[in-house]
Amino acid sequence: MKIIWLGHGSFRIEIEDQVLLIDPWLEGNPLMPDDRADEALEGATEILITHGHFDHTNDIASISKKTGLAVSGMFELVGLLESQGATAGQAFNKGGTISFGNVSVSMVPASHSSSMMVDDRPQYAGMETGFIIRGEGKTIYFSSDTTIMADMAWIGEYYKPDIGMLSAGGYYTMDMEMAAWAAAKYFDFKTVIPMHYRTFPALAQSAETLAAGLPGVKVIEPEVLEPIGL
Repeated sequence: MKIIWLGHGSFRIEIEDQVLLIDPWLEGNPLMPDDRADEALEGATEILITHGHFDHTNDIASISKKTGLAVSGMFELVGLLESQGATAGQAFNKGGTISFGNVSVSMVPASHSSSMMVDDRPQYAGMETGFIIRGEGKTIYFSSDTTIMADMAWIGEYYKPDIGMLSAGGYYTMDMEMAAWAAAKYFDFKTVIPMHYRTFPALAQSAETLAAGLPGVKVIEPEVLEPIGL
């Protein structure tokens, strides 16, 4: 398995027979070099989307049109993206599990907000979500944008993820200290990868606090387009 950060909350995950793009924000992403965007898309098989904010959806329709990739995620959000020209994939909801080849993806709650600009006005885009991704004998909890929530207790107990990909930049989501607390209380991660940080001055620029709060857990600070092999 290879986990590749595309900056901010965007990732490429090469797992089993799939190459998943999660919330790919390439154009306008301060951490993504303009001349390397095609590397992020090469060989991709599916697009997953967690919620409707611009830093997660602005590129979805254009990427889908360019590549022919289908977009899967929350029912209302997939409908909105389809209306913008994206190819609709599987429009499911919390508690649902879908499959792409040998990979399964379960939708779980997040605690955030979700809207998209439609005709220059914000429009409700379905509830914010996270994902449980399973393949190659591993289970990933992709928190998406969220604060600490009581749902993490059952997510950790039920799915038993060994890899945590956690929003931890603060301001819009939980910060590094909160993410460490939640990871220690609700999960038994072997590996944690922070996200939704370093992009803007208001966000955390380092994951040192996260690592300090999780002794015995491998905390990996990602670098854009550098594969993390797990």
